[in-house]
Formats: sequence, structure tokens, C-alpha cells
Amino acid sequence: MTDLHADKILILDFGSQYTQLIARRVRELGVYCEIWAYDNKLEDISAFDAKGLILSGGPASVTEDLQIRAPEGIFELGIPVLGICYGLQCMAAMLGGDVATSNEREFGHAEVTLLADNALLQESPQNVWMSHGDKVTQVPKGFAIIARSENAPMCAIADEQRQFYGVQFHPEVTHTEYGKQLLSRFVHDICGCGSDWQASNIIQDCIAQAREQVGSDHVVLGLSGGVDSSVVAALLHRAVGDQLTCIFVDTGLLRLNEGDQVMQTFADNMGVNVIRVNAEERFLSELKGEQDPEQKRKIIGRVFIEIFDEEASKIDNATWLAQGTIYPDVIESAGSKTGKAKVIKSHHNVGGLPKDMKLKLLEPLRELFKDEVREIGLELGLPEKMVNRHPFPGPGLGVRILGEVKKEFADVLREADDIYMQELYTSGWYEKTSQAFAVFLPVKSVGVVGDNRAYEYVIALRAVETVDFMTAHWAHLPYELLGRISSRIINEVRGISRVTYDISGKPPATIEWE
Repeated sequence: MTDLHADKILILDFGSQYTQLIARRVRELGVYCEIWAYDNKLEDISAFDAKGLILSGGPASVTEDLQIRAPEGIFELGIPVLGICYGLQCMAAMLGGDVATSNEREFGHAEVTLLADNALLQESPQNVWMSHGDKVTQVPKGFAIIARSENAPMCAIADEQRQFYGVQFHPEVTHTEYGKQLLSRFVHDICGCGSDWQASNIIQDCIAQAREQVGSDHVVLGLSGGVDSSVVAALLHRAVGDQLTCIFVDTGLLRLNEGDQVMQTFADNMGVNVIRVNAEERFLSELKGEQDPEQKRKIIGRVFIEIFDEEASKIDNATWLAQGTIYPDVIESAGSKTGKAKVIKSHHNVGGLPKDMKLKLLEPLRELFKDEVREIGLELGLPEKMVNRHPFPGPGLGVRILGEVKKEFADVLREADDIYMQELYTSGWYEKTSQAFAVFLPVKSVGVVGDNRAYEYVIALRAVETVDFMTAHWAHLPYELLGRISSRIINEVRGISRVTYDISGKPPATIEWE
């Protein structure tokens, strides 16, 4: 079998909002890579045995933050290095060059002109995306200036003999015209990596690893109907067949007909062993009277685990708990390979399990980004509509009903949200947005239905466009589309007299309302 980790790239993260995007672009080129914190030990970095190293951007200033540097000796490892933005400045400063704060900063589009032939940059001129306040003013010994922009005369430098390269712009973002070609030249031509990191190879590798880990044991999986757990179910079913049992807890807080659709996909079509637990009454009873968003989340999470444990204890030889942990969860929870970086957030899949848990953990997607998970889901034969669906929160409609959760509110929201999704699909806007959903507001406003005065609830619509979900812009849905959605919801959903559209960005707002 092909060793998918034989040719790999290591990315040292200096805190850029684009670091995960660098890794995704490298993976798209068929090369495995990992993200580690910049302050990992040199011996650990060397032991990783990467074919090349990428130094990411970051918010620090080389002229002020003297401690934020790559480990000493990093440039003696004998492998190619690409510095991006802060990574360029860090490399220049550590190798004896000069970096200074620029009087004219560059944020946004810029034009780069090639000054010398080199192995990394070939297109000239090209439009790139800049985001910097410092710039290199003197290149280190052995380096040549290979490109310039209006405000950064040394915006790309190279030491061809040692295969060290630095660019002031961000090749990983789509705004940079030939960014993909630049990264391809670095990982393929300069580092000599192959292109083995492909969906079909990943599936074979995951299946082989799962079979080796599980042996003759039994695996239980909490199936939610979301992308990650669905792909894990399909993957493990192919790997261990009847040794997998999925537990699908229907909380009563799912989308319209979602429970039946999950059963149709897995139990009926794929022959996966799925235990369905209809627990709507139990969840609503526990949530009764609770209005605090955080408490609602905790209640839903606690009850879910209780039910899951009850069902899992009935399964003979249950040894493994499978989870849909993906690579961004690992990065955000641990920060680095060795957990040295500052924790951004704890994630339920990697930090919220009981300490006395008897089941062993099985996480076949742990090395994958969401777009890779979607790709292998399609390769495994899952429906495109399921694989490419927008994110749906773990607590479900429980955090899309503001305040207390009641069955009547959930039923109304389900119908309104379904109409919203129908119209987005029909108009082609579902694929253009990153996440869209309806929110139930437990306030009443005056309306007129027929010739009668109505005093009914409000539905808010939310749609955003984002790359990383860290920041987001509200989607500019056409007025005609919004009008049609509003009209249908008010006419077809009893209890709604008004529809609003949320035009808040993130920040300052969050994507979800609770």
C-alpha cells in the first residue's frame, strides 16, 4: 500500500488567520501536511521528516516581538523552506537580513513584477493579496531579490542554492492570481513531493487502519446525520461491516423529516446497523423553562450522552467509540502537534469525553479537513445533498429557538426553515452561501391575515458567506428571492406574521444567534 505520509510538508504556524488555508491548498495538491506551533522543539521538527517547511504569516512584528521566531537551527535541516508574509520577515531576520516597519503598508490587492528567473515565481506581472506593515529592507547573504511590488521592493526573495524562498504576499488565498502554481512549484518541483494524498488512497488507508485497530471488536458510533458522522459511518461500514452499530438519537430538535432521511440513507440503502432512539419528549422535558443559551447546550449534551450510554451498554463486545473528529478540531483544541500552543477553544470531540470512559476512541477522520471529508464522502457513495450540506449545530434547533425551547416553536421553525432551504436550492443560492438557516424569535408582532388582525411570532433568516467561519459576511440574497421566501413562510406556516433578514457580519455578531 502507498505510504500517504512518505512525502509531507510541515507548516510552522505564527498565528495567521490563513494558516489552515495554506494546509488545505497543500493537501489539494495531493501532498500530506500538518500544522505545528512555531515554538516546537527542533528535534521534534527534524523527527517529523518533512520534505519541506512552510513558515506561515502572523500578527507579530519582527522588529518588536523578538521572541517570536522559528527554532534556532531550523535552516540547517537541509530541506527547502518557504516563508510567507511574517514567515519571510522571520527568515530574513534570522539569517542576517534587515526588516523595518514600512511607512506605506499594503493591505489588499497589489501587483508583483518579476525581477529574476527562479524556481518559485514565473508569472509576471501578477495580482497578489498583501497584508503587511513591515518589509524586508536588506536581504540576507546568499539571497537574491526575485520580485517587487510598489510598496515592497523586496517582496519576494530566494536563495536558490539552499532552496530558501520568501514571499511577502499570500499565495494561499484565492485573491492571489497564481498562488496555486506557486505552491505547486514549491511542494512538487522544489521539495520533490508526489501527489499520493488523494480521496481514493485516503479511503484505502483509513479502512486498513480501522481494520487493524478494531480487529474482531465491536464499534459504536453516534450518528447525527451531519457530514462528519455520516462519512465515519460509511467508512467504518466498509471497513468492519457488521462490527459497527450506529446509535441515532432523534432529539426532536432536527430539521424537517431529517430522522427519516438518516434512516433511509444508512439503514435502508446501505445496510448499516442503526438503532434509532426517538427521544423528543425527554429532551423537551429537560429543557422546560430554561432560557439561558449555554445551559440549553449543556442540557442537550448531557441528555444525549445519557441516552447514548444507555443504548451502547446493551451492545455486546462494544469496545470502540467512533467519532467524527476532524483536523481543525485537533488544531483548535491542542494548538500544535505537542499541544504547546495556546488553546483556541476546547472541542467536544477531543476534550469533552468522560475521564472514566471504558470505550477506546476511534477517529478515522482525525487527519482530514472538512473539504477532504466531503470529497471522500462522495467517493464512498453518500448523497451529494447530504455531503455538501451546510453546518448544523450539535444542539440542533435548540439554539435556533431563542429562549425556552417548546415543541410548538420547534415545529414552526422546522416548517419555515424547510421553505427557506427549498427556495435557496431552487434559486441556486444554497451553493453560493456557506451557511443559511431560520431562527425562531419568541416575540409577537401585529400583522394582518386575510381581513383579520394577527398577533403572531417572528422568523429571522440568516445567510453568510465565509471561507474559514472565523469571519463572515452576510449574503446579499436578491430582494425577489427574499420576498418570495417571506411570502411563503407567512402564508404556509401557521403562527408567523413577520419575517426579517439578518444583515450582521461576523464580527461583531456570531453566525448562530445563540
